[in-house]
Amino acid sequence: MNMNYEQRRQKLLEDKSGPCMVLIFSGRAPMRSADESYSFSVDRNFYYLTGIERENMILVMTKDMAGNCAEMLYIEPFDEVKAKWVGARMRAHEATEISGIKDIRYLEDFDSAVNSFVERTRGEGKMTFYLDLWKYTSTQAPTPAHEFAHKVQKDYPAAAIEEIFGEIAKMRAIKSDAEIEKMRVAQETTRQAIEAMMKYAYPGVNECALEGAFDFELSKHGVREHAFPSIVAGGKRATTLHYNTNNQDVQDGELVLIDLGSANEHYCADISRTFPVNGKFTERQKEVYNIVLGAQQLVIDNARPGMTYLDLNNMVIKYYEEELPKIGLLKDGKTVRDYYYHSVSHSLGLDCHDVTTPSLKTLRPGMVITVEPGLYIEEEGIGVRIEDDIIITEEKAINLSSNILKTVEDIEALMKK
Repeated sequence: MNMNYEQRRQKLLEDKSGPCMVLIFSGRAPMRSADESYSFSVDRNFYYLTGIERENMILVMTKDMAGNCAEMLYIEPFDEVKAKWVGARMRAHEATEISGIKDIRYLEDFDSAVNSFVERTRGEGKMTFYLDLWKYTSTQAPTPAHEFAHKVQKDYPAAAIEEIFGEIAKMRAIKSDAEIEKMRVAQETTRQAIEAMMKYAYPGVNECALEGAFDFELSKHGVREHAFPSIVAGGKRATTLHYNTNNQDVQDGELVLIDLGSANEHYCADISRTFPVNGKFTERQKEVYNIVLGAQQLVIDNARPGMTYLDLNNMVIKYYEEELPKIGLLKDGKTVRDYYYHSVSHSLGLDCHDVTTPSLKTLRPGMVITVEPGLYIEEEGIGVRIEDDIIITEEKAINLSSNILKTVEDIEALMKK
């Protein structure tokens, strides 16, 4: 059992006034087609607080008016038949061993337990339910937390519902040493797989085959989890930021832009590299590439606590305004934004685009962020992005990706072998 989970739960509950109940759901895999469901991916906030990655579980923490706290984990009961077909459900002692939660209950008792707590605390003050109700889009399907919120409104109309997403996001933003170590492991397996991909590359290779070389190398190291679907874009396709069709041949003389990463216990690596499919940069490709590399190093060298993501991005834009005219760009009224149309950084952790709030736009020690400048010249069929992952510390940024080769000379030397 990792004591961090218990400490995180205590921190989340400590400033709450009773009577209240905090509920975090592990989630469910949606159905895909016929009798097939999508692969389950645990709610990262549930995982952050329990260390468990099983579906259909509920973490419940309560505090009464006297300040007495309790925590429970609701799980599905063991099923002998399902164990033979799809594998055994987690037993109570296993859940306790991982999470440190001693009070393990079954889901069939959940509704009555909620009602019992509400009844016991009636008259002691306004009952508050804390739920993670965050949505990425308004059209996103309701989560178990949204479904429970509707039930609260119907069954307990006098109770309050409060969003807890922001509090957990603030906790997740600052990484512990243990979390950093998990991310270092993801960096290393990503490095190995990128090098295997570069060695496999040749003129005429299909993007899908390059992606397969990356995946196969990860599998050789026992890694099945990707941080996100890989981007492998050759030639002009690299100017589409989130191209992920990955099914076209890469012609001799073209660059390949890759944006990918493995994950270790759900902690992500997010790396971009650009390399010539034939192993040799042209002089033009080298010009563009080295400007992007210079922009990236500028940000890594200067990222400090107190700066914002906007500060970092403005640094890149100013640098490009000085450098792009030297290679014949920014003519005929064009601006940097015609060749660079994204931001340079985002947070990284249990999610590739890790959870954040407006108050987390200012860098703090312990944050892990990406640094990913790019240049995209569609008319020349050139797209370049170079991305590393850095830790913000009190004094300077530490590059977690420093072992992943990225200079023109190092890339050409590896591919020559």
